[in-house]
Amino acid sequence: MQKWYHIIPKNTGLSIYAWIIFCVLPFYFIFRTSSAWEIVFGILMILLFFTAYRVSFLSKSWTVYLSVSIEMVISIVMTVFLGYVYFALFLAFYIGNLQHKIRFMTLYMINLVTTAAAVTIGFFTQSEIFMAQLPFITFSVIGVILLPITLYHRNKQERLESELRDANQKLSRMAVLEERQRIARDLHDTLGQKLSLIGLKSDLAGKLVEVKPDKATSEIEDIHQTARTALKEVREMVSDMKGSKLSDEVTRVRQVLTAARIEFHLEGDPKLKHTSLLVENVLSMCLKEAVTNVVKHSRAAACHVTIKQTPEEALIQVQDNGIGMTKSNNWYSENGLQGIKERLEFVNGRLAIESGSGTTLTIRVPSVLIRTEQEGLS
Repeated sequence: MQKWYHIIPKNTGLSIYAWIIFCVLPFYFIFRTSSAWEIVFGILMILLFFTAYRVSFLSKSWTVYLSVSIEMVISIVMTVFLGYVYFALFLAFYIGNLQHKIRFMTLYMINLVTTAAAVTIGFFTQSEIFMAQLPFITFSVIGVILLPITLYHRNKQERLESELRDANQKLSRMAVLEERQRIARDLHDTLGQKLSLIGLKSDLAGKLVEVKPDKATSEIEDIHQTARTALKEVREMVSDMKGSKLSDEVTRVRQVLTAARIEFHLEGDPKLKHTSLLVENVLSMCLKEAVTNVVKHSRAAACHVTIKQTPEEALIQVQDNGIGMTKSNNWYSENGLQGIKERLEFVNGRLAIESGSGTTLTIRVPSVLIRTEQEGLS
């Protein structure tokens, strides 16, 4: 709704000077009369009209209907007795700026009917004046018909565009927040895996330093190499968040499990076909976190990874023969597996956990999403 000081209508297709003329014209119709009381009466009607017009913009309760009713009565009186029909255009502008649909339709129909009736009566009571300004009266009647509808739909479109901009801004903020969370998870997973490997090799080197110094030296060199690799991966992740291939992740997983003295068995082909980089990166990070949890918590002697891709879905299964999850050892709520669940939700994937004599994590991503993303990239 326009403010009271915007009583000169804007964005209606007419110049502001045209509206100023409409404001000045009543005085011409008033002073052309010879009767003093008509002049006084006309001036009072003009002042009363713009006072009510101002109140209608300021009010939000029943006074809105009162002020608009007064404006309509003044418009009818000025049209019938003084031949001035242009106040109906100001009413049309006000009605067009109403946002409530029922209120808009009600006042629109009332203004249209009263204006048509007043103009019809005016042709009989002020025939000479009406015939002299027939083009302008025709223009005013057309404005009363079209102006409110045009303004109503334009304002509605502007509100929708504003809501769309707000929604886009919220989505942008959510995307930034999601990206920050993703970066935090990726850093956690990458550093967690490498630090676990460094910890395992450090323990092994400490045990071998007196028994097999050469072997201990080799383990220390591996620790240095792992630290350099971790630093390199973190730099790459921070610089461009480079996505990782599942086949590359399988190689790193093999190294981690071997260093942890856990047998590694792979079934299936880690080179996925017709899979987007986003989905493959999600699967890679999920596999990394699953194996990291095997190393940290399972106390397993072997880990079996199965990778399958069917027309319906891509599946990764990580199975160990460790102690499984118990009430005292429920690490599902920890950051790692919770991160897997959040990533999979992002690509409509699912995580299933089975625990008995060992733990089995089953990760599924539907192929429908994979094909959709491929179509979007092509």
